Amino acid sequence: MTSRERWLAVFSRQKPDRVPTDYWATDEATKRIMRHLGCRTRRQMLDKLHVDYEVRVEPRYVGPKLARMTDEFGRKFRSVDYGTGTYRECVSFPLAGFGSVAEIEKNYAWPTADWWDSSGIPAQIRKNGTHPIRGGGSEPFLIYKELRGQEQAFVDLVENPEIAHYCLGKLFDLAYETTARIYEAIPGRVMISYVAEDMGGQTDLMLSVRHIREFLLPGMKRMIDLAHEAGAYAFHHNDGSCWRIIPEMIDLGIDLLNPLQWRCSGMERERLKRDFGGKIVLHGGMDNQYTLPFGTVDEVRREVEDNLRLLGAGGGYILAPCHNIQAITPPENVVAMYEGAYNLGRY
Repeated sequence: MTSRERWLAVFSRQKPDRVPTDYWATDEATKRIMRHLGCRTRRQMLDKLHVDYEVRVEPRYVGPKLARMTDEFGRKFRSVDYGTGTYRECVSFPLAGFGSVAEIEKNYAWPTADWWDSSGIPAQIRKNGTHPIRGGGSEPFLIYKELRGQEQAFVDLVENPEIAHYCLGKLFDLAYETTARIYEAIPGRVMISYVAEDMGGQTDLMLSVRHIREFLLPGMKRMIDLAHEAGAYAFHHNDGSCWRIIPEMIDLGIDLLNPLQWRCSGMERERLKRDFGGKIVLHGGMDNQYTLPFGTVDEVRREVEDNLRLLGAGGGYILAPCHNIQAITPPENVVAMYEGAYNLGRY
């Protein structure tokens, strides 16, 4: 089977020839693995590891010229060196100083869907017919936190709900329109759309269920329905201990849950498979807090075996790291993960 056929089989509740795999990693980690395997390109590396990776399509930004390290929302970033690589940290929050919706409307210009050009998307999939195509989706609270500032964004849900509703509405509307244009550019070709929001921490939700229902679920429902209308599946990313909201996400229509951080409270693999495995696809599960970065090759292999047994039983599972592989991760562990899945994941 091709990678696309494996993913489709999993979504349709059929057993593929083997458990599909996916790949998430930082650029630094990818380069290190490429060197270890003697590969010149990322794609060559993924093919060598037999990864059933997604191919992501996205429109080209054609909006107003942006200042260096500034994005279309006016967020400013700086590059932070953490020793084995760098990441971008938001350091300027363009809506932090406003106290009302009226002030925002008077002083801030929201991006529009016309700032992106989707005409080049067909070319992006021309040589990728054997892999699942991912395009469109939303993650508005992540953006909102960097528009208002991390702490203020959470405070707004309680003290400034009108600001939160207004801004999240704008962000959902933008995501909806840009996603619709991606679907229109390649009708019927997008398999998965990334309808995400990080709701969980290490031990419980970071937001109350009441606030999730009020501020996030209605907009996410629109995005999920849009995906389904276009023939795509809703790939739901939700970090950490998010088990308390999963039943409502399933009722909303998600088709897949990622990343299955099973070391977090309430996210035990047996429980996830028992309670949700018959309703949604489970994606991820290879621990990135201990096993991949700090475990031995044998520990990685054992975890692959455990995941195939606990999450892969009867189908409905895609094996992947439970977030981005970090640069400190030994390449040998990554190879062990994918070799183990390839050799042991046969149905």
